[in-house]
Amino acid sequence: MTAVEVSGLTKRFGSLVAVDRMDLLIDREIFGLLGPNGSGKTTTVKMLTTLLAPTEGDATICGHSVTGNPLAVREQISYVPQDMAVDQKLTGRENVVFFAKVYGVPHPRETADEALAMMDLSSRADDLVRTYSGGMRRRLELAQALVHDPAVLFLDEPTIGLDVAGRKRIWEHIIALKNRGMTVFVTTHYMDEADQACDRVGIIDGGRVVATDTPSALKATVCRDIVSIRTDGTFGGQLPEGVAFLGRTDDELRFEVDNGEEAGLSISRALTRDGMTIRSVSIRQPTLDDVFLALVGEQDETAAFDVGQFSRMLRRRA
Repeated sequence: MTAVEVSGLTKRFGSLVAVDRMDLLIDREIFGLLGPNGSGKTTTVKMLTTLLAPTEGDATICGHSVTGNPLAVREQISYVPQDMAVDQKLTGRENVVFFAKVYGVPHPRETADEALAMMDLSSRADDLVRTYSGGMRRRLELAQALVHDPAVLFLDEPTIGLDVAGRKRIWEHIIALKNRGMTVFVTTHYMDEADQACDRVGIIDGGRVVATDTPSALKATVCRDIVSIRTDGTFGGQLPEGVAFLGRTDDELRFEVDNGEEAGLSISRALTRDGMTIRSVSIRQPTLDDVFLALVGEQDETAAFDVGQFSRMLRRRA
C-alpha cells in the first residue's frame, strides 16, 4: 500500500485556484515540495493532513481517504507546522508527555523519553523550553510528532529561521526517520537542503506541479553547465554555438552550456576578441536553484513584506 496517493487534488478560494489538480505517489521516502511563496505548498499540506477540505479530488494516506475517513488519516500521520507548537512554560519532557497523552499512548512517560532520546534531548528533558535554542525547540516538535509512531510525517518548512548548524542537525534526524521506514513529506524553500536530503522533489508553481523527479534527474534534464565570467566592458559580439546567455550581475556574465570546460574557453576567447578583459572564469554543475528558475522564473517581490510577522517567527525560534 502506497503511503500517500494524491489524485486530482484541487483547492479553490473563490476565484483563486490555490492547488490545481495535483497527482502524486509517495512512499517510504523523503519527498520535498518546492515552490515560491503563495505557490500552494502549505495549502497542499493542510489538505493532506485533513486541516483543509479539498474543493475537488482526493488523497489517501495509508489507504484512508482524507475526505472520506479523516479520523483514520490522523491516526497515521503527524504534522509539524511552520510556527512553533511548544509550550515554553513547560519542560521538554512535559511537552512530549502531553502529546503522548493526547494520542492515547499506553505508557506516555516511557514513550516520551524514547522520543526525546531519539532527538538527542534527554540531557535537557527537565529544562524549561524557554531555555532551549531554536534548533532544540524544532527537535522537540519532532519528538512530539513521533510519540505515536506515525507512518507519515508532514513537515512544513522545518528549518526556517535556524542557523546552518541547526538546519544540518534537523535534516540528520529527518533522514534517520526515513531510514527507519517512515514516509516524510516536507515543504522547503531551501533548494540546497532539498538537493542533498530529498529522494524526490516536486516543483509547484501557481498551484500546479510542473516537475517531479529525483534532484539529479531534474538537474540533468532541465539545466546544463553554468559558466560565470567576471570581466570589464560590454559584450556586443557573437556567442559560440550552443551557448545561452543567462544574464549579468554587476561584472559577472552567466552562460548555460553543454560542456563547461570547452565552452568556458571559447566564450573567453569571444569576449577577448571583443576587447573585454577576463578577470576570472568559473564553471559549475547545475543546482536545484537553476532548475527552479528554469521552470518557475524570477519571482515578483513587489508585494509588501510583513516585518512584524517575520520578526515574531524568528523570536519563536530564538
